[in-house]
Amino acid sequence: MVIITLNEERNIARCIKSVQGLADEVLVVDSHSTDRTCELAIGLGSRVISHDWQGYAATKNFANSQAKYDHILSLDADEALSDSLKQSILEIKERWPRDFYTMNRLTNYCGNWIRHCGWYPDRKLRLFNRNIGRWTGEIIHEVVTMDINTTSQHLKGDLLHYSYYSLADHIKQADRFTDLTAQEAYLKGKNSSRLKIFVAPKVKFIRDFFFNLGFLDGFYGYTVCRISALATWLKYKKLRQLHFDKQKSL
Repeated sequence: MVIITLNEERNIARCIKSVQGLADEVLVVDSHSTDRTCELAIGLGSRVISHDWQGYAATKNFANSQAKYDHILSLDADEALSDSLKQSILEIKERWPRDFYTMNRLTNYCGNWIRHCGWYPDRKLRLFNRNIGRWTGEIIHEVVTMDINTTSQHLKGDLLHYSYYSLADHIKQADRFTDLTAQEAYLKGKNSSRLKIFVAPKVKFIRDFFFNLGFLDGFYGYTVCRISALATWLKYKKLRQLHFDKQKSL
């Protein structure tokens, strides 16, 4: 297993423990954490490498290149394998019948599992042969891109994602991530408008809360949909500001 980290002492032990008895190696590539992340990882038998942050895709590709084995299980520190997903991987591990494997991700939000809101099933490609697959992406939203003519299998069980411990964590992350998503959209030549800033957040909320059944997740489903709509507003607002600042500098 390969994990990239930065100040993940709250999550790292749970992640590593979930693959014990499965992973032949746990490699942690750490971007100079100032907390106990590395200490905890080493204490659980992981190999830890310190490496400068290069962005999500580049850092994950570096980490994959340092692993001892070709088949990579790539997890984020705030993720863990469910027992059923661990068993599914154990069943294929010795023969690797496919080139890559996908799995559903189930998110825990403030202590509650979110099964709607467009958050589940959140299919992820996290297990693959590094010789025919690699992480791609510019600033955020990195994905694994496989070579052509590769074969896949969807695994039973959930990848458990322990996302936010408080509403404040979610709002803080939304602010930080929308800086990145707005910058990425700007570099791709995308634009924003007053109409988009006004309409897109409302469409986002209606889609997630009603059409994606977010209301079935109760108060926390409503909260997820509201903050997701806020993030949409922030993204387009920040994108418009980037274009405004560019025009102002000319």
